[in-house]
Amino acid sequence: MRITQRSLAVTALQGLNRNQEAIAKLQAQLTSGKTINKPSDDPTGTNAAMQTRQELAGALQYARNITDGIGLLDATDSALQNMIKQVQNVRALTVQGLNTGAQSEAARTAIATEIAGIRESMLGLANTTVQGRPVFGGVTSGSTAYDAATGGYTGFGGTGGVPVVPTSRQVSESDSVRVDITGPEAFGDPDAGPDLFAVVGRIAADVVTDPAAVEGHLADLDAALNRLLNVAADIGTRTNRIETAQQVNNDLQLSLTSRSAATENVDLPKTIMNLQMQQVGYEAALGATAKAIQPTLLDFLR
Repeated sequence: MRITQRSLAVTALQGLNRNQEAIAKLQAQLTSGKTINKPSDDPTGTNAAMQTRQELAGALQYARNITDGIGLLDATDSALQNMIKQVQNVRALTVQGLNTGAQSEAARTAIATEIAGIRESMLGLANTTVQGRPVFGGVTSGSTAYDAATGGYTGFGGTGGVPVVPTSRQVSESDSVRVDITGPEAFGDPDAGPDLFAVVGRIAADVVTDPAAVEGHLADLDAALNRLLNVAADIGTRTNRIETAQQVNNDLQLSLTSRSAATENVDLPKTIMNLQMQQVGYEAALGATAKAIQPTLLDFLR
């Protein structure tokens, strides 16, 4: 078979172009830090990288849900703990007010005034908000859960025959945690009997005018306090669940980030070495081509 000068030149040029393409690809990898700059670089790797990115995006969204949920639960727990302290103060004052033989009317009036002030403080805690939303208001569109003047529930759900509509956060692909508690669940359903604020209001009124009725109110107050303690324990359990989910999510993000890096990130030392080898090969190919391709008739005759 006769090899013409043209076929020799075309073959040499194709080899040089392939060398240049390999060099350009390695230079692009070094510049971007990624082994995959377009799908054709590695179709299988591209598919794996896209799946990993999708999983990582999901994990990041779960992390945002967890952060939001922890914020709501922490605000709720803080309000409940302060509420429990306030109820305990009311109970101590109520027991003090029961000592009718040792308390003058002026002393009982002072106790009533202090209990009424604590009730106002408790209503303020019951209207605790996060991002403008009352944490004890259910899915209400209003800005408060309780009317500060009357103590009536203004939220949505849990009373008046309206079922509770729980607010949850998806913390993983398979787990969802409720992050709210309605006022009737925490402080009592006013339709089923006096709620916490009604009980405290009655104590403040009767400790002066009807001390004999205060003992019955004390039993209602103890029931309300037990309810608060149970609700606080429930919120603590949910917080533990969501914090566990947060740790699992952090580990998952780390694993997915490592997997993504192994798939996409360039191996810097190896890539630099390959680039240098390609450049040496390209220069050698240029020298060999220059000798093999005779540019003039005189060179060919030699």
